[in-house]
Amino acid sequence: MGIIPKVGKNDIYLAYLPMAHVLELVAEHIIVAVGGAIGYGSPLTLTDTSNKIKKGTKGDATVLLPTLLAAVPAILDRVRHGVLKQVDTKGGLSKKLFNLAYERRLQALNGSWFGAWGLERILWNLFVFRKIRKVLGGHIRLMLSGGAPLSADTQRFINICFSAGIGQGYGLTETCAGGAFSDFDESSVGHVGPPVPSSYIKLIDWPEGGYSIHDSPMPRGEIVIGGTNVTLGYFKNEEKTRESYKVDERGVRWFYTGDIGRFHADGCLEIIDRKKDIVKLQHGEYVSLGKVEAALIGSPYVDNVMLHADPFHSYCVALVVVSHEALEKWASKQGTTYSDISELCMKEETVKEVYASIVKEAKNSRLEKFEIPAKIKLLCNPWTPESGLVTAALKIKRESIRKTYDNELKELYSS
Repeated sequence: MGIIPKVGKNDIYLAYLPMAHVLELVAEHIIVAVGGAIGYGSPLTLTDTSNKIKKGTKGDATVLLPTLLAAVPAILDRVRHGVLKQVDTKGGLSKKLFNLAYERRLQALNGSWFGAWGLERILWNLFVFRKIRKVLGGHIRLMLSGGAPLSADTQRFINICFSAGIGQGYGLTETCAGGAFSDFDESSVGHVGPPVPSSYIKLIDWPEGGYSIHDSPMPRGEIVIGGTNVTLGYFKNEEKTRESYKVDERGVRWFYTGDIGRFHADGCLEIIDRKKDIVKLQHGEYVSLGKVEAALIGSPYVDNVMLHADPFHSYCVALVVVSHEALEKWASKQGTTYSDISELCMKEETVKEVYASIVKEAKNSRLEKFEIPAKIKLLCNPWTPESGLVTAALKIKRESIRKTYDNELKELYSS
C-alpha cells in the first residue's frame, strides 16, 4: 500500500488480465482491501476500437470509466499506436496542434520548458488531450505496467496524453509479483525503479552472454531476487526447483530469474535482456529476440511480430502479423487490387512495403545489421489467446508459434 499511493474506496479498477497473472491477482487484492470497485473486461474489448467490439458499441473503458488500470506493455503500445494513427488520419491543423502540444509537454517533462507546467498545461489538456483520455474512459489517474519492459516512448506518451502517473513494476510469479517498482511521479524513463521493501536484488555474471557485474559504466548480469516474497519452488518439480532456487549460507532464498539487468547509479534497475531470448548465429553474433521485436513492432504495418534466429544460419527471419487497417489504407493509395487481406499479404509489392517499414524502424533503434531480419512472412490472422499463440497478457508463445508456422519458417530459410 505504501508503493501505490492514495488508492481508496472511490477508485474504480478495470480488470482484464486473468487471475492466473500474478500482477492481476495482487492488484485485485489491493482494490478489495481498500473497498474500491472492480469492473471486468478483456484485452479484446478494452476500447471502442478493439477487435471484438461490434461497430457502434462501446468498449469496457468507456462504459466503466475506471480510475486505475494495471496494464502490460503490449496493451499500452496498442493504445499509443491507435491514437497516433487517428492523429495521422485527421492530418492538417489537428495533427500540427497535437504535435505542438506533445512537444511542449515533452519539454516540460524533460525539464527544458517550465512554462508548460502551469496554465499552458491546463490548456493543452483541455483542447488537445481531453479527447485522447476518453480512449480509456477519461478518468484514468494511475497506471501500473508490468509483465515486460515498457518502452520510454510509450511511457512518455501515457504521461503526456493521459495526464496519468504510470509506475513500472518488475517481478515474477515465483516472487509473488515483488521485485522492483518505480514511483508513479518518476520523471525518468527506461527503468523499473529500486527493489521493493520485501525484496533483495543482486546481479550475477553471465559470461556466455557477455554480461558482468564489473561492466562499466553500470554493472550488468542475471537478476537474482531474494526475500520473504520468494516462493518455495515449483509444485512436484524438484529438478526445476533445484535449478532456479538456491539458499545461501545466511539462509536467504534466491530465485534466479533468467532476466538480464543493470543497476543505475541511483539504485534503479533496468531490464536489458533475457537469457532464453538470446540466440547465437552461425558466425558467433548474439541476437536478442525480444529487443529486436520491440523495435520492429513500431512499424504502422505491424500488429505483432516474432523474430526467429536459427543457430545454423547467419541471418534472422521474422513472422509479421499485419495491421489490416494500415495495410488496406496503403493498398488503397497505391490502387492495388485484391480480393481479401490474405491475397494482399501474398503480393510481392506488399511484402516490400512492409519490409522497408520494419527496416526503417530497426535502423531508428540502431540495431546491428545481423539483428535485422533478412526475410519476412506476412500473416493476416491475428494471434490471440484463444489461438494459443499469445498469453492472456498478449506476450507471444515462441514455441507454439514455431510449431504452428514450422513450414513458413523453413521456407524463409530455404528460399
